[in-house]
Amino acid sequence: MFIVNVEGAIYKEGKWLLVKRSEKEEHAAGSLAFVGGTVDQEGDAIDIFERTLHREIKEEVGIEVTNLQYVNSSSFISDTGKSVVDIVFVCDHSFGEPYVKCREEVDEIVWLTTEQILSSDEFPDYFKRNITLADQFKNT
Repeated sequence: MFIVNVEGAIYKEGKWLLVKRSEKEEHAAGSLAFVGGTVDQEGDAIDIFERTLHREIKEEVGIEVTNLQYVNSSSFISDTGKSVVDIVFVCDHSFGEPYVKCREEVDEIVWLTTEQILSSDEFPDYFKRNITLADQFKNT
C-alpha cells in the first residue's frame, strides 16, 4: 500500500549532513536531502525503522550515528506516482568521516547550518519544516 522511507537528520558541530541525491534516482534526483532510504520487508522484526536508517546511512555515506529520536512523519506521492510514508529521525554523528560511498544514490555531501537551509530558496517548505522540528528537538 505504501513505501515506507526513513531519513536521518544528522547533526554535528552546528551543521546538518545533507546529500545531493544522484541524478540517477527515480525520486527528487539532484536535490539536497537527508540521508535515508526505504524499509525492506523483513517479516517479524524489531526496531525496523532504526535498523533501516543505520543501514542506509552506512551504505550511502559510510558513517555511524547514535541517539536516534523520532522527529515527525508525513506522506507524499513520489515523482513516480507511488505513495510514500516518510519518517524523520534526528541523530548524532558517532563515527567516521562521511563520503560518497554509493554513487548510484549520492552525488555529493554537504554540511549546512539551520540558518543556511531556512534562508535558501533551494529547499521546499516540507524540508524547512523538518529541519525546524529537528533543530528544536536536538536542543531538548
